[in-house]
Amino acid sequence: MNKSDLVREVASRTGLTQIEARAAVDKMVNIITNQVAAGKSVNLRGFGTFKAVTREARKAQHPRSRKLIDVPRKKVPVFRASPDWKDDLLKK
Repeated sequence: MNKSDLVREVASRTGLTQIEARAAVDKMVNIITNQVAAGKSVNLRGFGTFKAVTREARKAQHPRSRKLIDVPRKKVPVFRASPDWKDDLLKK
């Protein structure tokens, strides 16, 4: 399922038009993105948690040249599925 499929599904299940559903999906993604970028976590009970974590600087090997390179410290987005959702997936 891609974003267009999701928009169609939201529209059909809620009675919204596809334009309204697309706006709702876009707003939700935008809100989650902004909150995580601000250092906050977004917890959707029964689904999961979106948050940012900091990966420390490290040394890595370049795949072609095999030379060691320095990978700088950086923030990365993380999603952790809720235990309830994981259980539902295993049952299906």
